[in-house]
Amino acid sequence: MAVLSAGLLSACVETTVPGAAPAAAPVVTENVYVAKSDGQFTVPALPVEKIPEPYRRQVVDYTTDQAPGTIIIDPAHKVLYYVTGKNKAIRYGIAVGKAGFQWSGEAIVANKRPWPTWTPPKEMIARKPELSKWEKGQPGGPTNPLGARAIYLTSGGVDYGYRIHGTPEWQSIGRNASSGCIRMINQDVMDLYERVTGGEKVIVLTASGEMPKGLSIPKPPAVKKAAAPAQPKAAAPAVVPALSVLPPPSIVTGPAAATPAVAPATTPAPAAPAATTVPAPAATAPAAAPAEDTVMPATCPVPLVDGKCPQG
Repeated sequence: MAVLSAGLLSACVETTVPGAAPAAAPVVTENVYVAKSDGQFTVPALPVEKIPEPYRRQVVDYTTDQAPGTIIIDPAHKVLYYVTGKNKAIRYGIAVGKAGFQWSGEAIVANKRPWPTWTPPKEMIARKPELSKWEKGQPGGPTNPLGARAIYLTSGGVDYGYRIHGTPEWQSIGRNASSGCIRMINQDVMDLYERVTGGEKVIVLTASGEMPKGLSIPKPPAVKKAAAPAQPKAAAPAVVPALSVLPPPSIVTGPAAATPAVAPATTPAPAAPAATTVPAPAATAPAAAPAEDTVMPATCPVPLVDGKCPQG
């Protein structure tokens, strides 16, 4: 049982469950959804016309052999009955567990508390990380998910985390909206809270509306793991084209030469450079060699004649 209890998750788990003194039962009135203050907070009035008639608080005929004070919860029809006498009960509209969170069986009212602190279980924080800011508890108040009142249930002396509690989301009444707890309109849970004194039997019918044959608690849904980020695909290696071997360049100083053709696969012999007409530099005629018997002065004091220094 301890293992099963640790594995359960609920939107209603609280860190502590203090006792509460019994209070006198109120009288049911016609206009029950007016604003209501308890000296700590004020519950705002609700538009009765927007609450479906089957879910409004009312005294009804209800065939049952259960003793007065018994609470019977019918998840299929989203209603809770508080037995007041022989075949009489007060009926309240409720919201019940979503798919995977429904439970059935018998429990008892263990404790109750006004404006309770809400502490989301670790399993819920794993599903909704944004709730981690309340891991140490959200103080009671008008926006607290447990609403104005909470009634704590145990089964076989074990607290499985299930509660009957109020909700600021009154539009969820009549739906499968909770994580296993029983939600009520705040004015309604305040009324029921004042009627119970502790130890009352609580019967949660099966999904088909039958009396339970034992305690049936769903297995907590697995927490979805975040998908691993996709690994980037490796870039395909760049294809480098084969280099073509080109002939050595020709130096052309004359008219523009034709563009050389692309070399074939095999390397040819280097082409001979194109013939070009390059004017030869002017040749300087060498001076006639002097006769062997002619003595050339080192210098000539007069202008040369035919390249020779005149004699005398």
